[in-house]
Amino acid sequence: MGQALISLEGLSKVFYTEEVETHALSNITLGIESGEFVSIAGPSGCGKTTLLSILGLLDSPTGGKYLLDGEPVENLSASQRAKIRNQAIGFIFQAFNLIGDLTVYENVELPLTYRGMPGAERKERVQESLERVGMAHRMSHYPSQLSGGQQQRVAVARAIVGKPLILLADEPTGNLDSKNGNAVMELLHELHADGATICMVTHDPRYAHAAQRAVHLFDGQIVDEDSRSAHELEESGFDVS
Repeated sequence: MGQALISLEGLSKVFYTEEVETHALSNITLGIESGEFVSIAGPSGCGKTTLLSILGLLDSPTGGKYLLDGEPVENLSASQRAKIRNQAIGFIFQAFNLIGDLTVYENVELPLTYRGMPGAERKERVQESLERVGMAHRMSHYPSQLSGGQQQRVAVARAIVGKPLILLADEPTGNLDSKNGNAVMELLHELHADGATICMVTHDPRYAHAAQRAVHLFDGQIVDEDSRSAHELEESGFDVS
């Protein structure tokens, strides 16, 4: 394979208080290739969300190297990091994080508005994304009028509307029942089959092993990795039941 889309080398994250030094991540070395679907799994408190926050430029490591699409990110300014988050990274959160007083259409459109994209292009992108997740018929509704599964589909549409380099999903099924959770996982699988690069944090082993590669964290360190070929995923029908 060529150069990794995400490359971490010796990454560490330490949280300091007056009395305690907490090592959230220690010596993380990891590469994610373009087009991969990688899960980051492990028990609560093992560092999964901290790692995803660093990948998404929401937090900075204490030590080590992080290259995104071949470029180091540790010395970027706050405005540069915000620009990369808007243009290169799509976020999917456990709690959906939709804005309650905006319609479905307006929620999905928002990241493009920040880019200053012309209205006609925004409209085309938003409609395409909502159709992709099966929510175009609800574009005039508000989040409170949708089920949890529908809200997460809208959140996925918002994440993909900007055509990012990578989708980062933090426990995307965590607030959903098993039926809606499986439906969201199936949607992520479809996006991956279409070429999307996805990195997903999950504590659920069923969903962790539904990814192409599962990276297992424990006490802030990678303790194991296992992979499944695209053919194996296809053969399984992405069955996470």
